[in-house]
Order: sequence, then structure tokens, then C-alpha cells
Amino acid sequence: MQDDGPPRKDSAPAPLQTLFAGDAADDAQDDLPDTPRGSRIRARMAAVQALYQWLLAGTEVPALIDQFVRAGRLVRADQAFFESLLRGVTADRTALEQAFDPYLSRPVVQLDPVEHAILLLATHELRDHPEIPFAAVIDQACSMARIYGAQDGYRFINGVLDAAAHTLRAAEFDSH
Repeated sequence: MQDDGPPRKDSAPAPLQTLFAGDAADDAQDDLPDTPRGSRIRARMAAVQALYQWLLAGTEVPALIDQFVRAGRLVRADQAFFESLLRGVTADRTALEQAFDPYLSRPVVQLDPVEHAILLLATHELRDHPEIPFAAVIDQACSMARIYGAQDGYRFINGVLDAAAHTLRAAEFDSH
């Protein structure tokens, strides 16, 4: 399955804490299609929120998964993909940070937590999910940065991930 499109966003960015706030009208992903593509985008968005919580509060992965399931935050998301992303990132944080660190303009510890979560997630997908085209991974990450990050954070995300993709997906670049 190819997963290649940004979440649609017609309004102002939603703060990260309002994602999945419980009211479907406030759900930043409410306009996503009920398709496998839409459910994977929802899973990524949930994973960014979970990683944000993991980075700031240190919540254990099983507790995060349980929290998201019980709160109904994964009803329209691909739960298996969400869990795979969350477990993959948290199990290999150091290696993922080492993969994008050379392309940062500041130390990892100075990253905004939203940007950090998005970079970890997208780097994991670039490295461990070759079935998803690198351009789709970068596009999804930039879309989430537009929604949840600082005003021009998506530009930073795009630059870092584009450089990292040249290393992590060299064969894809060579074939173009």
C-alpha cells in the first residue's frame, strides 16, 4: 500500500494537546478519509502525540498504548501501525537521533519536543519502512509540523529529513 499524501488542513494549526480531544468536531484529522491511507495518517498523528508525551513525561510505552486505546484515540487509526511506530521509535531512540543529528543546526537536546517527536518518527519510517516512499514520509512529517509545530518548523523538518533520506534511502535517490 502506498501512503502518499498530507493530511488536509483548512484552518489554523491546532495545538498538539487538542489532537483527539474527544470531540470529533475539534479533531484536527476529522476530514481524513476512512481509508487505509487515512487510518495510517491518523496513526502517525497519534504516534507524534504519544512520542511528545513520552519525551516530556517519560510515560512507558504500554501505558501510552493503553491510554490511547481507552480514550478512543485510535478508533479510526491503524492501531497496529501506531503501536509499531511507537515501539520502533522508543526502542531505538539513540540510533534514530544519530541518523538525523548530522543535519541539525543545533544539538538534539535543544529541539522543540514537537519537532523532536516528528523527526524521530519520520527517521524511523525512513530507516525501517522502505515500502513507504521517502517523499511520502517527508511530506507527512512536514504536514504534521505545519499543524502542530512552530510557524516555520516544517521547513526545518523538511531540510533535516531530506538530508537524512539521502543517507538512509540512497538507493531510492540513485534510481531517480
